[in-house]
Amino acid sequence: MSNPLRIRRQLHPSDSRLTKYDGTIVAVPSTAIAQLDHVDVRRRDTSRKLDPSRKAALGQFMTPASTARFMAGMFADVAGRTVRLLDAGAGVGSLTSAFLDRCLTSAPAAVAVGAWEIDPVMHEGLASTLRGYEEAAAAAGMKFDARVYAEDFIESATRALFAGPRRDFTHAILNPPYKKISTTSGHRLLLRGAGIETVNLYTAFVAVALDMLAPDGELVAILPRSFCNGPYYLSFREYLFRRAALRAVHLFARRNRAFKEEGVLQENVIIHLVRSAVQGNVRVTTSSDDTFTDFAEASYPFDTIVKPDDAQRFIHIPSGEAQSAVEISTVANQSLSALGLAVSTGPVVDFRMREHLLKDPGPGSVPLLYPAHFTSARLSWPLRDFKKSNAIQLNDDTARWLYPAGRYVVVRRFSSKEERRRMVASIVEQDDFDSAHVGFENHLNVFHIGRHGLPEAVAYGLAAWLNSTAVDEHFRRFNGHTQVNATDLRQMPYPPIAVLEKLGAWYIKNTAAEQLELDKKVEAIL
Repeated sequence: MSNPLRIRRQLHPSDSRLTKYDGTIVAVPSTAIAQLDHVDVRRRDTSRKLDPSRKAALGQFMTPASTARFMAGMFADVAGRTVRLLDAGAGVGSLTSAFLDRCLTSAPAAVAVGAWEIDPVMHEGLASTLRGYEEAAAAAGMKFDARVYAEDFIESATRALFAGPRRDFTHAILNPPYKKISTTSGHRLLLRGAGIETVNLYTAFVAVALDMLAPDGELVAILPRSFCNGPYYLSFREYLFRRAALRAVHLFARRNRAFKEEGVLQENVIIHLVRSAVQGNVRVTTSSDDTFTDFAEASYPFDTIVKPDDAQRFIHIPSGEAQSAVEISTVANQSLSALGLAVSTGPVVDFRMREHLLKDPGPGSVPLLYPAHFTSARLSWPLRDFKKSNAIQLNDDTARWLYPAGRYVVVRRFSSKEERRRMVASIVEQDDFDSAHVGFENHLNVFHIGRHGLPEAVAYGLAAWLNSTAVDEHFRRFNGHTQVNATDLRQMPYPPIAVLEKLGAWYIKNTAAEQLELDKKVEAIL
């Protein structure tokens, strides 16, 4: 590492007033509150000066004071301890400032800060933030040492890790950059050499920072929720759970509020990890936005958050305190496999089979179904003026990717966050088209029995169950992402086959039923 800027000062709490950390009222020195306020003004001024193209290239989204203070409040008490803080992608020092404010209430024996920031535009503000704590220094014997590393965190930290274990940081607080990493980039090769396989800088920062923590070291980071599911982040999730315990998660219910000044439209979570700790219950907190005025919390067993039998290690974050009707039901207690049913992702990946796709059905072709073909509970095929394909050729290259014609239930994999429902099930009937085969595109989930169709009553009962508000709310509660993966559907609870058949017999005669009527029927079952 290059020689960093060093600042040695004394920290001592002066007069204090009250503020809120993580739902708890604690005393915070008034000078510290003023300091964080000054840093937040600096953050806004600096953000306005940033070149938008460079900001996008670096994946910069700066942390508001309210969120920074909340994150600092998630750490355990540091009274009497020697603290070494890591802040990677430090910006102007908002998170470090919030952490130091928290330290002023706890009087650790010593505090050292290692702050990495690659953008020269940030350096003056970051140095000013750290120098500002000179005013809090006093003769309490609490040493303060701050170092700014004006270099690439991934390059710098992985070099240090290659040179030998350097796991001496006790705390890490992060708002890492959000930017995809190409498979051939220098960052990807450095990370791979350190045993880290991931596709985005934000998960790379967390993985490297975690590796730089001492045993029982704590990490708090604000991240996009996308790492919680999907195959691209599986390696990161496995890496994370091999090295740390998940202590707490905070969920922002409204995805445009955590970084509202930046105009960021994505779901964000704050995670609290403890290096090499034994996994226990997970504290889940929620708020609509960064004011935390509707703050709520609950505790869950870890196997509720990460299912023990889930090879993908998806992270399910409950979105409220009360259990869903499905959770407390004594009837919905069956797994999909126990029912003899299966669900799979549609096997046709269109860009890999482009040469076999057809705009319109013709001789030697079979129907190819996309989410757009399901505008209601039933199929609408073929579509006129459809930008995709309505059919796929049946030949030796495509046959293995097709299903035999039959009765299937399909659920689309993706929806927008603003859509009223996440779970929308539709039925494909064998007589919907004159074909012995059918293709399901990769953006659909398909319920089947051994890649064959379902009995009529079971199919309709399953569709009615999935289309109920109770099931949709249950899914949203644990799966805030806009994807409905086959793994999620496998892990959901279902009623016994006899109950599905009874519900299906009703739904066959009442497919046009209003949502309220359907919900009442399902509620009667629960």
